[in-house]
Amino acid sequence: MTDRPLGFDTLAIHAGTAPDPATGARQVPIYQTTAYVFKDAEHAARLFNLQEVGYIYSRLTNPTVSALANRVAALEGGAGAIACSSGHAAQIMALFPLMGPGKNVVASTRLYGGTITQFSQTIKRFGWSAKFVDTDDLNAVEAAIDDNTRALFCETIANPGGYITDIPALARIATLKGIPLIVDNTTATPWLCKPIEMGATLVVHSATKYLTGNGTVTGGIVVDSGQFDWSASDKFPSLSQPEPAYHGLTFHPTLGGMAFTFHSIAVGLRDLGMTMNPQGAHYTLMGIETLALRMARHVENAQIVAEWLEQDSRIEAVTYAGLKSSPWHKRAESIVPKGAGALFTFAVKGGYQACVKLVDSLQLFSHVANLGDTRSLIIHPASTTHRQLEEDAQIRAGAAPNVVRVSIGIEDVRDIIADLDQALTKATA
Repeated sequence: MTDRPLGFDTLAIHAGTAPDPATGARQVPIYQTTAYVFKDAEHAARLFNLQEVGYIYSRLTNPTVSALANRVAALEGGAGAIACSSGHAAQIMALFPLMGPGKNVVASTRLYGGTITQFSQTIKRFGWSAKFVDTDDLNAVEAAIDDNTRALFCETIANPGGYITDIPALARIATLKGIPLIVDNTTATPWLCKPIEMGATLVVHSATKYLTGNGTVTGGIVVDSGQFDWSASDKFPSLSQPEPAYHGLTFHPTLGGMAFTFHSIAVGLRDLGMTMNPQGAHYTLMGIETLALRMARHVENAQIVAEWLEQDSRIEAVTYAGLKSSPWHKRAESIVPKGAGALFTFAVKGGYQACVKLVDSLQLFSHVANLGDTRSLIIHPASTTHRQLEEDAQIRAGAAPNVVRVSIGIEDVRDIIADLDQALTKATA
């Protein structure tokens, strides 16, 4: 290897891994073990004191899972990462070292319905709260941040509508206010966008989606930039002050840029137990090896399908940011210059019932509550993922009753269009 930085495609195959030292196995082995034998009592003490990096118990770390975390950290340009049991787990793990009773997160109104529910309802049980704002209104974002705000949260390409977030603008506000910007990069992946380069502090992923890419794994990733000064104020005592849950260790002064990552392992995974299983990590590692190839085809197909839908008289509107008619097209050119992803929505003439009939009439598309698969997927958010929201909240989230969400796969695009065509004929007859 030369001293030049490795390219994305090379990192996707090699980062975080090396031939197994025991056997020489080239692919990362699945370390299906609960615990690890210590060399001696002193070795065990050093591991538990975080004086030495190693393996203690697989709820904390596992060689297969660590390889995945290190690979995604390399692709995102982060200092460290942790892998956990799901994308929702990753969101809680990202907030856990930052929040406390009475603290809040300011979040975009354009989020996945499950995230809105998690933030608006579930986190209340921890004594946390969320304020939802339109992140295009930067004045509103800044005004929403108060003395108890501990993070700003958004999605790169918002689910379901494919809205593109102005990450640099939000990063500037977060920096001004002394709080981290957390970006969910699931629908973009680091192939399309690297939020850390745009000022994000933390990046979260549902590894269930494009990273794995084949609908076989549930998993999540949190990547830390390693660049935030957790000791600049008294807002983040878990990282800047002695941690009573870990022998009084002060994580940030002691561990610097790796403070968040080590805290998430030593305290977060230890006590919350949101652990990713090694077999799931193995599948995701294999999926990432073809991430660049798949994303290029996803984006190519999505552009063609969106353009076809926009010209169809049975369609009211298409939200794909790759279209020149999109209000987010210009922003997409700077935030996701390789393409606007493969997730978007379109509104069907005929409303709710036409959407239901469309979904039931498709043959190639799979009707599932997932995205980022090699297969083309469809769902009607108003009757499924966003069903728990009132209609006005559905509309604000881009999931109105007459809207379906599609995740365009990597099949022959002519077959994708043919399936949509025949189903639209039945749905709008």
